[in-house]
Amino acid sequence: MKPFLTFCAVCCFAGIFKLPIEYYTFLRILISIGALLVLYNTLSSRQHYFSILFLIILILFNPIFPFYLYRKSVWIPIDVITGILFLLINFVERKEQKKEEEITEETIEQSAPIHQRTVSRDRIINPKIPKEE
Repeated sequence: MKPFLTFCAVCCFAGIFKLPIEYYTFLRILISIGALLVLYNTLSSRQHYFSILFLIILILFNPIFPFYLYRKSVWIPIDVITGILFLLINFVERKEQKKEEEITEETIEQSAPIHQRTVSRDRIINPKIPKEE
């Protein structure tokens, strides 16, 4: 998924230049798919601030019901900000994955080898409690 999000960012930065209308249709479809993927991942990991941002991106770049702004000068900052957000989500997720890997490595190092662990034995518990007289 990381290469795809990087590709989305590069395509957004390429959208700054004067290109044929077919490219911008392709860009709408590509960014919508990328925003849906990021939206799904951020909602599942409860990162609501990124979810809101990528929901706005999904609405702006929606290919089914296009949102036309008619001026290139308006779309240029939107393309740049969108590209930066795609790169940012790449960086943030990598940082979180490294933290998770460090935590798992620490727990593996802290756990004792199997032969040094105490083995719990099955206990037989008498369900009948003796009555005190």
